[in-house]
Amino acid sequence: MRFADYAKIYCKAGAGGPGSVHFRREKFVPHGGPDGGNGGKGADIILRGNAQMNTILDLRYKKYINADNGAPGEGGRRSGRNGQDIVLDVPLGTVALEADTRLLLGEVVEDGQTLVIAHGGRGGLGNAEFKAPTNQTPTYAQPGEAGEEIIVEIELKLMADVGLVGFPNAGKSTILSVVSAAKPKIADYPFTTLEPNLGVVAFPDYRSFVMADIPGIIEDAHEGKGLGIRFLRHIERNKALLFVISCMSDINYEYSVLRNELEAFSPELLDRPAILAISQMDLKPNFELDQEIDVDIPYLPISSATGHNVNELKELLWKTLEATK
Repeated sequence: MRFADYAKIYCKAGAGGPGSVHFRREKFVPHGGPDGGNGGKGADIILRGNAQMNTILDLRYKKYINADNGAPGEGGRRSGRNGQDIVLDVPLGTVALEADTRLLLGEVVEDGQTLVIAHGGRGGLGNAEFKAPTNQTPTYAQPGEAGEEIIVEIELKLMADVGLVGFPNAGKSTILSVVSAAKPKIADYPFTTLEPNLGVVAFPDYRSFVMADIPGIIEDAHEGKGLGIRFLRHIERNKALLFVISCMSDINYEYSVLRNELEAFSPELLDRPAILAISQMDLKPNFELDQEIDVDIPYLPISSATGHNVNELKELLWKTLEATK
């Protein structure tokens, strides 16, 4: 299934049904009192978390969503039927925003959790509700309230334990393919990864954590350059970050650029525990670094091709995640 992490939909919740103006009329009761029932409530539009989903592709094809109106009230104090709510299943990590103001409506982070993004109108009161000692025969009832109309932006922020951060072609996808069962696209040209990938990193003793690979970040990604700005938000939910930089690059410079991009996007990201994996060490004689590393986080030279220090990296990531609990 193709990955999708953004959708924009016009939502119109159901209007409430009008109350009824009715008087009791039965045999031997020619002048009964008011007995008009209340109108039914309009339907809500609801997001519901589904742990089995990992994309909001379905919402891409739902540009307009109109919910049912409530039914009118009836005589005999019978209330109208409520509109049937529309429930949209979404992956965990879904965020809903009001499109014009970017006001946060809420987020769905648990399986089965619900979030109402458009509220249906209340049904109107029937004339029976207006009976009073000074008004024995009210001839009016309330109309139903209008349903909420709103344009909603739906965004998905992947929920993973570890997020891979690096320049294009740094070897992030290769690392993910080696430490997990994920099969991301791998090639020797930049921006091979065009959409995020998730993989479960498992250990023989049944420990596991989830790793996310996002498209490569380039300098000034936070200003919209490259593909980074669209996917940087996926890093926000990661508990820890794994910087991946090729040993063939200027490691200190690239690490500085990546940190600056994360800070420009969201300064809080720099508070996450982080590790630097210096990748592609099989390209160096005897797996030895030929430059001095000056970074403020733990680092480990690795080779996904030969497995050099891959298990050590997994253990280091596990210990880092354990320290966050």
